[in-house]
Formats: sequence, C-alpha cells, structure tokens
Amino acid sequence: MLCIHHHSTDPYFNLAVDEYIFKHVDEDCFMLWRNDNAIIVGKHQNTLSEINVDYVQEKGIKVVRRMSGGGAVYHDLGNLNFTFTKNSEEAGKVDFHHYTQPIIDVLNELGVNAEFQGRNDLVIEGRKFSGNAEYILKNKVLHHGTILFSSHMPDISGALKVNPLKFKDKAVKSVPKRVTNVMDHLKEPISLEDFTNRVMNHIIKTHDNCRPYSFSDTDLKAIEKIRDEKYAQWEWNFGSSPDYNFQQGIRSQGGTLEMHLDVHKGVIKQCRIFGDFFTTGDISDIEEALINLRHDKAVIRERLCDFDIEKYFHNMTQEDILAAMF
Repeated sequence: MLCIHHHSTDPYFNLAVDEYIFKHVDEDCFMLWRNDNAIIVGKHQNTLSEINVDYVQEKGIKVVRRMSGGGAVYHDLGNLNFTFTKNSEEAGKVDFHHYTQPIIDVLNELGVNAEFQGRNDLVIEGRKFSGNAEYILKNKVLHHGTILFSSHMPDISGALKVNPLKFKDKAVKSVPKRVTNVMDHLKEPISLEDFTNRVMNHIIKTHDNCRPYSFSDTDLKAIEKIRDEKYAQWEWNFGSSPDYNFQQGIRSQGGTLEMHLDVHKGVIKQCRIFGDFFTTGDISDIEEALINLRHDKAVIRERLCDFDIEKYFHNMTQEDILAAMF
C-alpha cells in the first residue's frame, strides 16, 4: 500500500488528489492531508443551502464539492484528513467501521475513549470529531474522513449556519451535531504534527507492504488539470446542485421584500418579487434581468448595477436586494 503525506493546503487541489488516486493509481493508498479554510459539500447536496454565504465570503472560505456523498464539513488547518483507496472483491460494500478503526486505535492508545457512532461518525463522549464518506465504483472504494484536532470552533458554526426555510429541494441535508476537538481530550498535549505521525506509523505497522510515496511531476501535472478543470470551477461546486426553489423575505427601511426563485443547475430560471415597497418602475424589469443568471452574489450584484435601485425599490439599496436573495 502506498502511504502518502502531502502538504498542499489548497482545497481544490486536495479534492483533485482524491479523485486522481482513486481513478489513476492502481495500488491501494493511504493518505494524510489538510485543507486551509474550506467547506466541503457532499456530491448530492445543494451547496447554497449548506453554507452561510455572507460568512463564507467575509472569511474567504473556499467551497468545494467532493465526489462522495454525505453532508457538508468544515476544514481548517487544525483539521487532519485521511483517505483510503482500496481494490478488493469486498470493496463494493460500504464499511465505515473498517476504515475508521485505525483512528479509534490511535486515540485509544493516547487514552482517549473514541467510538464509532451512528452511520459514519466518530465521537468522544458523545460529541462528533470525525465525519466520513465513501465513494464506490465497481471493485474499488474511496473512503475519506475528517479529524477535528484543533479546529477553530466559531468558524465551524458560523460557516455552516443556514436557515433551512430558504430552500425547498430534495438534496441531501447535513444534520448539525455537537462537535469537539481531539486536543481537548488528550491526557498529555501533543502537536498536530505528532498526532499525524502517530496515525501514519500505526497504518504502516498494521498493513502489509506499506511504502512511502511522493507525487511525481507527471502525477502533479494530471492533478493540477483535474483541479483547474473541475474542482476550481463554479459549475462543479455550485452548478451541480440539485434543482431547488428559494424563498426569503427581508424587512428594510423601504418596507418588506420577498424573493421567490426557481433554480436549475445553479441558474435562476424563474423570479418573482413581492412586498409592500413603493416603486416608480416596472418590477418585471428586475425579474427578467435576473433570469438565466447564476444564483451567485457577485454575478447578481454586477447585473443590478445596470439599474437605478431607488426607482424600483424606494428607500432600498442594492445590498437589501442581495440580502433577500441569499
């Protein structure tokens, strides 16, 4: 088994690495890696319904869709991620226990009572510190998981805090759970680097034919191509969301404003605006201008710059309109 510890913290690149080793590396692999601030959403999720758009933009948090299912998770540099890819006649079976047991074993050796709970979580004293997801194709499995070691908890709650009433869709929804950092349960403090080394050493001791592997120039070139053409693209991260209806109302100095959108593949296909605001223009001008735009704040802001907002929404601003749409 190839053992990889690569040091990129670019979320787009790192999700491309997962896909690359799954699809293009024949040998079984185990990999450890970290992402800088990012939300990683499941393949079948509606991205906008999983993130706090304003918080994410303010903090410069990247949003990336992964190739596996499950719910959204927050990553930062205090979060260690692990990936297994494995070829096997048994690989077609979902088996979260098998791939998370090494993490439990390492923590038990450190005196931490970690346990598997529910469908795909690891917990300490009932609080989640690891979420896991799998992608299976024929006789190969990709299993990747998170380990909250010393993550910044306010960012986790802030980035993933969304009003579910805004969205009506059939997408997989994340289930909020109480979370904790591993470091808060260690009897003696250790660094994330030390913990990372312990995990890798445990894998090497308990698996046959392990050998370290570093990506070649050929590997890196192929990974960068996947990164640039897929994981760094709006079409994958947002446009691949299931169709949804969006509805939200706000109250502003100019009155109430309700926005109703039908969105297909991330693009607004129908728009209706309601409220008790005053207008001297035909509100249908704004509705029609928003059709066929991405449901993306920067794109919509640019389009609204073509209009005198005061004419259509007395005593409202462009930011009021955007607030009703996200």
